[in-house]
Amino acid sequence: MNTLEGKVAVVTGGAQGIGYAITKILANHGAKVVFADVDGEASAKVEQELGANAKAHVGDLLDPEVPKALIDTAVDAFGGVDIVVNNAGYHWDAMFHKMTEKQWQAMLDIHMTVPFRVLQAAAPVMFAAAAEDAKAGREVMRKVVNVSSLAASFGNIGASNYSAAKAGMIGLTKSLAKEWGPRKICVNSAAFGVIQTRLGLPQSEQNQIKVGGEEVNLGVPVKTLQAMGIDHETETGDVYKPREIKQIPLGRAGHIDEAAGLVYFLCSPLSDYVTGQVMSASGGSGGGMS
Repeated sequence: MNTLEGKVAVVTGGAQGIGYAITKILANHGAKVVFADVDGEASAKVEQELGANAKAHVGDLLDPEVPKALIDTAVDAFGGVDIVVNNAGYHWDAMFHKMTEKQWQAMLDIHMTVPFRVLQAAAPVMFAAAAEDAKAGREVMRKVVNVSSLAASFGNIGASNYSAAKAGMIGLTKSLAKEWGPRKICVNSAAFGVIQTRLGLPQSEQNQIKVGGEEVNLGVPVKTLQAMGIDHETETGDVYKPREIKQIPLGRAGHIDEAAGLVYFLCSPLSDYVTGQVMSASGGSGGGMS
């Protein structure tokens, strides 16, 4: 069912993990998707899999020029922008009293400044389309989804920087919902709990990315996982398979497709009267968002 037929979507961090699942579900429902990712090899694989419905924009979103170039790619390739999903991100954990200023700033850069630049670049494109619709007397809904986390409301041990940045995304979401609502642009946030991605693996040197020339160990410190009641066993690839998660009523971590399903809902016509909201996919963890 092509519920997104005729829509053009932009997804950041769209070649791996949850971002890949978002790119795929939007494309499979008829959208033309331009996805940004720093990994050229992973991006090429997604393009090959999804064919004409997806186009990669390979680049580092921390480069101030890349967010606008991403939006320009969507306009040049498919003629506009109807959906923006700010998904790109990672966490760089440390206890607050040991956290470096570089760690703190890195989380603000990827989770706050990058969405700011992407949305500022998308605004004139989306506003111009909205003005044409209004002149023609038709209501066409466009969507923005900012990916947040349960950590924004409940915090995480060793992740004060990440939690603060994700809380900032919620503030941005609620403000833009009020500013952009008159232009028929719905702005919502999808907040995830424990999802099976490389970010949920035990922290190790085998699970790294490079940030500003520095190798950053992704994942969660083992002691933090134990404090959360997570008993894990590693698998091949970039996911882990929890045997039991005591703090989650459904008793397990979520799959990337389940996380992407929430984003799809917020991009689809099913949510045309939903804006300024924070919706969670968390298996009931933390009681949802507060």
